[in-house]
Formats: sequence, structure tokens, C-alpha cells
Amino acid sequence: MALLTDDIQEKLIKLLIEEGLVTSEVIQSTQAAAQKEGKPLFGLLTEKDIVDDELLTHAIAQVSGVPYVNLTNTIIDQNILSLLPEDVAERFMAVPLAEVQNRLAVAMIDANNVQAVDYLANRIQRPLKVFMASEEGVRHVLGQYKTDLSDVGKAAEVTQEEAQAQEASNVKTIVQDSPISQALSKILEYAIKARASDVHVEPMEKSLKIRVRIDGVLREIMQLSKTIEPALVSRVKILANLKIDEHRTPQDGQFAVKIAGKEVDLRIAISPVVWGEQIVIRLLDKTGNSFDIEEMGYAGRSLRVIRHGIQRPNGMVLTSGPTGSGKSTSLYALIKEIKDDSVNIVTLEDPVEYKMIGVNQIQVNSEVGLTFANGLRSILRQDPDVVMVGEIRDGETAALAVQAALTGHLVFSTLHTNSAAGVLPRLLDMEIEPFLIASTVNTVIGQRLVRRVGKKRETYQSSPIETQNIMATVGHLLPKTKEDVAHVSQDLGYKDLPLAGQTAYTLVRGVDTPQQPGGYSGRAGIYEVMDVNTDIQKMIVNHATSAEIQATAVSQGMITMRQDGYLKALTGITTLEEVNRVTSDTA
Repeated sequence: MALLTDDIQEKLIKLLIEEGLVTSEVIQSTQAAAQKEGKPLFGLLTEKDIVDDELLTHAIAQVSGVPYVNLTNTIIDQNILSLLPEDVAERFMAVPLAEVQNRLAVAMIDANNVQAVDYLANRIQRPLKVFMASEEGVRHVLGQYKTDLSDVGKAAEVTQEEAQAQEASNVKTIVQDSPISQALSKILEYAIKARASDVHVEPMEKSLKIRVRIDGVLREIMQLSKTIEPALVSRVKILANLKIDEHRTPQDGQFAVKIAGKEVDLRIAISPVVWGEQIVIRLLDKTGNSFDIEEMGYAGRSLRVIRHGIQRPNGMVLTSGPTGSGKSTSLYALIKEIKDDSVNIVTLEDPVEYKMIGVNQIQVNSEVGLTFANGLRSILRQDPDVVMVGEIRDGETAALAVQAALTGHLVFSTLHTNSAAGVLPRLLDMEIEPFLIASTVNTVIGQRLVRRVGKKRETYQSSPIETQNIMATVGHLLPKTKEDVAHVSQDLGYKDLPLAGQTAYTLVRGVDTPQQPGGYSGRAGIYEVMDVNTDIQKMIVNHATSAEIQATAVSQGMITMRQDGYLKALTGITTLEEVNRVTSDTA
């Protein structure tokens, strides 16, 4: 927030009171609290949510006589951003907006700072038109600066020249890796800023393709010269402490980097392919996850069933879904929900993706004989209350997990199945006795990840086919009358659900921009949570199919993944197309 003179502060207080945004009594009490805590008055007003930060910025601009601009949903063209270097923009919390008659329009938090304005004008050699914006708005635009990938191409050219020189001289020397280090750093920086989960470096016959996975979808970002491949692969192997001279078998490793102000753990998988060695880098942002169970998309009935399941003293809570569906993240959220100094929690993971304070985490290492099964045997001798097994992969691990649940432990784990109901027959396939499954499994979660609609969006009315699908999928769940809206919305965990039986429904879709490709930004989970009650237990003992178990659970009120996705689409979180895409293999 900008530094305010006493005169500006008095005018601002008067304006807020006159506009009815705050009472004089609240101002007085907040002033007393600010003095006691040694904090600025207006900072405390926003901290306590008495006054919205955006509204306060607008008011400050008004009493200061400076034009105001709201940037929270604004997308700035990359050509405009390039007019003010990113490091300068961050230092002065100032961002370029547009070119106006040879002047550059710039938004700043402290638009009254004459020295800063003069410096910026001299730096870019042109006069400025200054606007005032909130910190949130300025940071929103700062996040739109893209990493310049041209240096990667330059590194490839340097490496190609070195390779040609070596070939000409017939001298075997190690290529200098500084350009390669810069190239790798730029690729990772781009991926981190784009919120990518993975980077794929894929050798082709005559080039090297770089792709990143953003919100679950792979996108090509560039192609490099084939000559850069050996040096780039070697550089990654060195950083991940892998064997440089091994090219025939897959290798896994890891290392951590700090890029763009974030600490990120990298998981490396290198595999030999037809045209060389493929690198897949999984990015795990150590600062970006709160593991809050509600923020992840659990709501209503599903949330209540989960909380009931994890509050039991023993038994199993299992999550299911394909690779990359957020199963491990769900387990971390469940652990956070029950974590307490009085509870001994031990995890067995491959790999340990996120480090949690107060949790004893063990990394699986098959090379030294520490498998899931052997590790679980060891864990059970450590007097744990809660055990998390990263994945049940075989019958031996499954049997040990069931035994742990039978002997008074709460066990969390994951399996690869298409639905919650599919977990139970899968355990039967692992030769676990039906009565043991029935007596140990508390709760089963099926899940997928859908892309969220970005901030820049538009509304539209559903087509007749979309309306028909909505009614067929969730029509029986939606409120029938206006009087039912509050009760039904609370039961399902979504605000202001529309009435059933409408001729069309208001839906949202994102607007495609460089910052939200496809109109999406970020992901949310869609879930089905099954309570293994007495009826389900009887069906397991009688070897019922997953379809039969699913039908019974739905008849008892379970919300399926597709239904949860449609409810999220009706409340503006995602789109019907996205839900249909990720649930095409579910019931």
C-alpha cells in the first residue's frame, strides 16, 4: 500500500465514513488496535476484512487525485510488458498497461512516489501516464511476464557450433555446459511460471521436442537442434546424481531448485527411446499446496463421509483413480486433517513428494530392499496410530495393510481403479478374503482432476442436448422449488444451485488467453466417496460386482464423480466438456 500523508489519511477516513463503507466507531476501535499492535490503520482495516483492499485503493486514488485502475482480471499484451523489464517492475511494483500518444501508461501501488516515477521515465526514455492499482492487481500482471525462451535456442546454436568444431578437429572433449545450464534453467523457469506439473524432453530423429503439461494437458513449447541433446541429458543426469555413461536402461533421480522465487522439487525419469534418451521432469512446488481438504473440492455429503471415515480409530481409507488424478494429494490432505501431537503418523512413499512437519515419512528404496511390503512390516513395529502407504501394488502389501487395519491402526492408501466401487473387487483380485475387506475398509474415494475455468470468462445458456444431459445426470439432485434451494445447496455443498426442470441453464466458459490457454487456469478435484456400510459389507462378502456395489451406493445417496463434476459446472467451477472428458471411463 502507498505511503499516505496525514492530510490524505484524514480525507480517506472522511470519504469511507461518508460513503457508508465503515462507521466512525469502527475507525476509532481499529485505530486503537493499530496503535496497540504497532500496525498502520488502513493495513489493519484490510487485514480484518473491514474494507476490501481493491475498494480502499480506489478510495486512496480518489482523495489523492490520481486515476485508478482495477487490474485483478486484466490481461496485458506481452509486447507491452516487454517495454518495462520484469526486475524493474517487481522492484517498483509498477506494471505497463498500454501505449498512449507516445506515453506509456503504468500502474503502480505508490503512484504518488515522484522519485520512482521519474526513475521509471528515465529508464525507458519516455514520459509516463501513471495510474494507481492495488497490490493484488499489480501482482496479477507481474505473473503474466513470460520467460524468454530465446536463450534456449541460443544455447542450442552454441552447442551445435562446438559439436561441429569437435567433429572437424576429431578431438574428444567435454562440451562446456554453461550454455546448457542456462538453457535448462530457462526451460524450468518457463514451466514453473506456467504452473506446469511436468516437462518432457523428447528426442526426435532430427530435433529435440520440449513439451510441458499444464492443468493435465501436454503442450509443445519449442523444438531444439538435435545436437543439444547429449549435453542436456548429461546435465540433468549430473544434477540428479545419475550415471552419465548409462544409456541402455531407465534411471530415476531427483534434485531441488529455486527458480522464480519458489523452491521446487524435481523428480527425474530418463528412459532410452528410439531416437535417444527421453527426460520427464515432475515439478513439485513446495510452496504451492495448503492441502486443505475443502479447497481441493470436497464438499457436502462427500466431505461428511470422509470426515466420518478418518475419525474412526482403525480401518482403511482408500483413494482410487488413474495416474495424475491427485490421489497422493488427497492422502496428504487427510493426514493434515487428523495431524496432532498426540497421534503418531508414519508414511511409506515412493517418492516422498511433500515433506510434512510432525509426520514420520519413509522413502521406499527397492535397491536396498526397502519395498512397500518390507517397509510396512517395519512401520508396524514403530507403534504408529496412523499409517499411510503410498500405493498398494501387490497382494503382499494389501495383506499387510489389511492386517494393520485389523490390529488397531488407521491406514490410508491408494489403488489404481476407475471408480470407488472398483477398489473392493480389486482387493479380491489380490486374494484378500471378502470378510477381511468388509471388516476393515471404512471409506473409498474415487477421483479425477478437471481444469478450472479461468478468471477471464463468459456466460452462456446450455443447448437442448446439454440441458438434457444435466437433467439426466443431476436433475434428481437439484432443488425442486425455491424453498428447497438453501437446504439442497447446503446438503450437496454448493452455493445457489439452480432449480431442476429448467429449459436452459446458465453455464460459464473461459476466454482463451496466453495466461489461460483454452480458457482454463488451475485444476479442481471431482470425487465420489463411498461409505462402506452394512449393506455394502454384505455385498462384498457375497462377491458382488463393482457395478452392483456402485448402484447400491448411489441408491443410498453417494454422489458420483460425473454428478460432482456437473454440480461444479453448474456453479461456475469447470465446464461440462471438461467433466465429460475426464469421466468418460467411469460409470
